[in-house]
Amino acid sequence: MTVRPALQRVLDALTDAPAWICNGRYDVLAVNRLARALFSPVLADTRRPANTARFVYLEPDAAAEFFVDYDRIASDVAAKLRMEAGRNPHDEELIALVGELSTRSDLFRQRWASRDVRLHRSGRKRVDHPVAGRLDLDVESMEMPAEPGLLLNVYTAPASTATADGLALLASWAVGQERPATGIRALG
Repeated sequence: MTVRPALQRVLDALTDAPAWICNGRYDVLAVNRLARALFSPVLADTRRPANTARFVYLEPDAAAEFFVDYDRIASDVAAKLRMEAGRNPHDEELIALVGELSTRSDLFRQRWASRDVRLHRSGRKRVDHPVAGRLDLDVESMEMPAEPGLLLNVYTAPASTATADGLALLASWAVGQERPATGIRALG
């Protein structure tokens, strides 16, 4: 699934805050430049779309290194997938994802068996980014009425904090990672 071009333009207009659009299965469908840089470990998966649940449960070492509160994140992901399964019990892609995670991750099987159901629309996400270091981000997750089932997630930090400085560093780094129009990779 791809998002409408207008939604990508909305993401791209958010230049000071990482933002992405995902569905209830944690498929990352669109990102802005800063989210691509911030979540580079999650988005490194060559499968498309990238999927946060797969990253958390199928790459637990990398996920635990990236997410400061990995244990809480793992619980939240399973709980949200369970909620999504209750809302869309015939979603074949969700059924396949739960099956894949169940067969490949002992931790997912344990968390899924807890039968926890949780929905978080706001909160704190703490990451340890390989370039920007520790970032304590506020996250707002907003339903998109014109696109049922999709969520816009925006990550911010109060001004004049170490996390705001880290996001500025990350934004600068992200610009250096883009390819110039000639197709030659920028050095840096």
